[in-house]
Amino acid sequence: MRNMPKMPAAIALASSFLFLGACKPVVLAPAGDIAERQKDLLIASTGLMLIIIIPVMALTVWFAWKYRASNRDAAYRPNWDHSTKFELVIWAAPLLIIICLGALTWVGTHLLDPYRPLDRLSESQDIAEDHEPLKVEVVALDWKWLFIYPEQGIATVNELAVPINREVEFSLTASSVMNAFYIPAMAGMIYAMPGMETKLHGVFNNEGEYQGLASHYSGAGFSGMRFKAHATDEAGFEEWVQKARDGDTALTREEYLQLETPSENVPPRRYARVDPELFDRAVNMCVEENKMCMAEMMAIDDQGGLGREGMLNIQPVTDDKHARRGTKPVLGHTPFNVVSICNPAEAAAMFADLGTDEPVERRGREIMQSRALPVPTTLFQRLQKPTIRDARASGASEQKL
Repeated sequence: MRNMPKMPAAIALASSFLFLGACKPVVLAPAGDIAERQKDLLIASTGLMLIIIIPVMALTVWFAWKYRASNRDAAYRPNWDHSTKFELVIWAAPLLIIICLGALTWVGTHLLDPYRPLDRLSESQDIAEDHEPLKVEVVALDWKWLFIYPEQGIATVNELAVPINREVEFSLTASSVMNAFYIPAMAGMIYAMPGMETKLHGVFNNEGEYQGLASHYSGAGFSGMRFKAHATDEAGFEEWVQKARDGDTALTREEYLQLETPSENVPPRRYARVDPELFDRAVNMCVEENKMCMAEMMAIDDQGGLGREGMLNIQPVTDDKHARRGTKPVLGHTPFNVVSICNPAEAAAMFADLGTDEPVERRGREIMQSRALPVPTTLFQRLQKPTIRDARASGASEQKL
């Protein structure tokens, strides 16, 4: 009867292994070359550490058994204090392990740098000279993932599709708080931060459906911030792209501002068209109309800044999240944003239609910069075309205050 209380504990211990049976070691079951090499690095590092851990654990049990109170044959040496051989073993072995771990980590972290383009697609397949990576722009929203395919001109929410055996180049940012983008079967984790752009390179070698997630806590809807990553052959990817293009929904700047409103457990969504400037505007925190981008503001600061006249323009960027949702007057004035800095001739041309019944629309979509300042090289660089440069050279200004 005294052994009866032990039965529930034994049953609970045995049942816990049943729950562990549902766990899938995704990190140890990679589907791409980068994840495969990360797995090898993890196993090698663990093996090196076990060289010390296993003997220590075994000796701990052996010492406890040998020097138990009932063992009268154990040697008793109260005055023993030093052994050169023992000191050599306990210091030299861990030191060698640390040196090996340091070398392995140094080589592995540089070889698997997320910003580094791939040097191969798999262990048996090198990168071809004409190989072009698939570019995917990622925005971490509250609490969902937005994927923009700039070459295909489409966008999706909480759904990613890529072809196998093709390098994928991710460009990442966030709309509010810092987040962590992670597809365990493809590549390592990378942060997505507001006002910054990070990079991640990866590849899938095996077809299938894999789990993507936010690996760090980011708020109330964090647990539902997951998506499916579909790895298909090239034909399957093109078919998926065509299905997205067949829709009639466009991801405009106005749609993006509605999309970034906090929401939880958002089902997958596709957009047939997407504003080509959207990701760059998201990085530079200027998706809203009539708001200066960080790149232009930095160009102004590089030339000495705006002085006190620019305080009201800088304030909304200081606390951007609240400014987007409406803020109280600053310094007694209603907050406003300066879109661009104009020279006197441009200002006169822009205000020439004031007082008329039908004002002329002078805001262009091609570029967000007047002739008064040089074009920042960090914003929309790849979107600039000869027609834009010609327009600037001719003195045309399509900005609107």
